[in-house]
Amino acid sequence: MKKIEAVIFDWAGTTVDYGSFAPVEAFMEAFKSFGIAPTIEEVRTPMGMLKWDHIHTMMKMPRITEEWNKAHGRMWSKTDVDAIYEESEKAIFRILHKFSTPKPFVLNAVAELRNRGIKIGSTTGYTIEMMEIVTKSAEEQGYKPDAWFCPNHTENKGRPYPYMVFRNLEALGVSSVNAAIKVGDTVADIKEGKNASVISVGIIEGSSVMGYAQAEYEALSPEHKALEAERVRKVYEACGADYVISNMSELCDLIERIEK
Repeated sequence: MKKIEAVIFDWAGTTVDYGSFAPVEAFMEAFKSFGIAPTIEEVRTPMGMLKWDHIHTMMKMPRITEEWNKAHGRMWSKTDVDAIYEESEKAIFRILHKFSTPKPFVLNAVAELRNRGIKIGSTTGYTIEMMEIVTKSAEEQGYKPDAWFCPNHTENKGRPYPYMVFRNLEALGVSSVNAAIKVGDTVADIKEGKNASVISVGIIEGSSVMGYAQAEYEALSPEHKALEAERVRKVYEACGADYVISNMSELCDLIERIEK
């Protein structure tokens, strides 16, 4: 029988910040300061990546490139990516403390994992300085993983590189990649898990892929919720997710099925 030794969570959109709105607001504000108005879809598509890489990916989008050329009369450069990144950092530091509340079922799931002797790791696209804010606020609200790593710990090689997962496996003393699960809410999360050869799980409710605030989601009809869940499921499955769960209340049942 397989024994799961560790679960490695993402942060925003997975364990905290329902809908992953902190980075969305920061990116929107940063681009607007340079005369560019990205769509929500354009902002969310690279979600989960290292923040500089996220902005670089957005800048390469044809519509945004065209908008930049119109606004600035020239092609963008990496210096421009640096400048937008700096603005996004300023923006996210202003708001990050407000987006660290654990999502529904997270605290109960973590407590059950600990009861089973399963360790809790985590990875993120945030920087060390950002995580100092997020981890402090989340801990005050009851959530503290055993380990966390960000791209600063892996020479800025964030998702979809597997290195943050590997750092967790090492820190937590996990015996094999087959004994770990990665849970996330973006395409980059799923690819990170697959590239690390751990079990890769996507979460539907409150995810960046779904993109709803909690009140918005809860106001949907059952039929609309089902349609949205299927849409998100297909996104995860298309990038190789091994499993998809609706929310954290299903995680321990999934682990039991995997172990059997």
